[in-house]
Amino acid sequence: ARQQAEPEAAGPAGPEAPRRVTLDELARHDRAADCWVAVRGKVYDVTAWVPKHPGGSLIYVKAGKDCTQLFDAYHPLWVQGFLEKFYVGELEPSPGAEAVSGQFRQVVYEADLGEGQFYRVLKQRVERHFKDRGLDPRYSVSMYVKTAAILVGLVAAYVGCFFGPLGFPGALLCAVLFGVCKAEVGVSIQHDANHGAYCQSKWLGDVVGCTLDAVGASSFMWKQQHVVGHHAFTNTQLDPDIRVSDPDVRRCTAYQPWQPYHRFQHLYLGVMYGLLSLKSVTVDDFKSLADRCIGPTELTSMEPWERAVFWGGKAFFYAVWYLAPALLSRRSWAQLAALWLLAEAVTGWLLAFMFQVAHVVEGVAWPQIDSKTGKVPMGWAAGQVATSADFCHGSLFWTHFSGGLNYQTVHHLFPGVCHTHYPALAPIVMRTCEEFGLKYNVYKSFPEALSSHFKHLEKVGGLRGVPSLATVG
Repeated sequence: ARQQAEPEAAGPAGPEAPRRVTLDELARHDRAADCWVAVRGKVYDVTAWVPKHPGGSLIYVKAGKDCTQLFDAYHPLWVQGFLEKFYVGELEPSPGAEAVSGQFRQVVYEADLGEGQFYRVLKQRVERHFKDRGLDPRYSVSMYVKTAAILVGLVAAYVGCFFGPLGFPGALLCAVLFGVCKAEVGVSIQHDANHGAYCQSKWLGDVVGCTLDAVGASSFMWKQQHVVGHHAFTNTQLDPDIRVSDPDVRRCTAYQPWQPYHRFQHLYLGVMYGLLSLKSVTVDDFKSLADRCIGPTELTSMEPWERAVFWGGKAFFYAVWYLAPALLSRRSWAQLAALWLLAEAVTGWLLAFMFQVAHVVEGVAWPQIDSKTGKVPMGWAAGQVATSADFCHGSLFWTHFSGGLNYQTVHHLFPGVCHTHYPALAPIVMRTCEEFGLKYNVYKSFPEALSSHFKHLEKVGGLRGVPSLATVG
């Protein structure tokens, strides 16, 4: 049964004081059947809205926690008023307990959604863009055509790899194609679907999002790491893509622990990125499930259907990708190993290179959350502009091949919009940034962006000290 706290007594002459909800009480309501969220210091019980939520399961992706950043990013402005019907009470701050064992309990960005402020002005303009043109932000025929092409290519490459009449050189080409199509599932199909940016259907988006499970990774873990952690706290200590407090073979920022081998990371990481996909499907998801966290991001309770998809997806992938070829293919064991490794390496390289040029390059910001107050010295939307970088504006190829990651700034500001709309939104975002004095980072070409990534790695790999807050972010 849901636990209810007694409301505070009202003063003798005034109205009843609003109910106070602690962070611990909020955290107890962390599942679809009992879903509370906090937005800008107010707590809402949205359990009754879960079955009707247009974004499907995204409504409880961060249940039991403060969802301010995600709520603002995914919803049009009018939804704030709609949310008030689910009001429970006021979130009670926890003075002196913002950081517990390095885990921030509350993080507060500066306001930038008030009247006349950057994010409100930008959202008004983008919402007007879709309204004036009669467009649905989540709908795009080209996205569905691309989905079919990627999935057909994936199946054809799989058959050619292991069961077709091709010789081994032809099979190697099919392995490359499989790796490319698998990466395209990651950056295009599941990326839009698991961001709630694929369609208006409450269930179809979740189903399409499971294509990630079919190719070996986990849609649940991806949403926890990418949506809950990375999008809310980009390039800060709480970004699970950075892992600031963890010793690692990679050092992205001067705030991470330095090791002597980091001097050479710009040389060896280009090769190691090829292991990204293989590590994800064989190690990372299982470790995260056991640890109940992904770096600094604590996992939300897994729903029964999400648990079934997690284990069912793993079983399907291992059976189809490894077991079936091992038992039924005419390829030798050495050839099978070469095909498996090549396909995974291609996927790893493509994913790593396209994602790394988005945030780990020269000139982007690395905002720091104050360890005592939990505050970030910039607005959330302004932070997305400062921590992101685009490339190849105007390129139809890169927009489709990267799943819109070449418009990364637009994506972070409007993650619930299908990526095929990004080229039209970019001029609106850039013009608004210029009006508000915000630097918009964009590279002319992908090689230029990739070069900047490795130059950044070389720079932070050679730095031993930690800079002051005045010089970073």
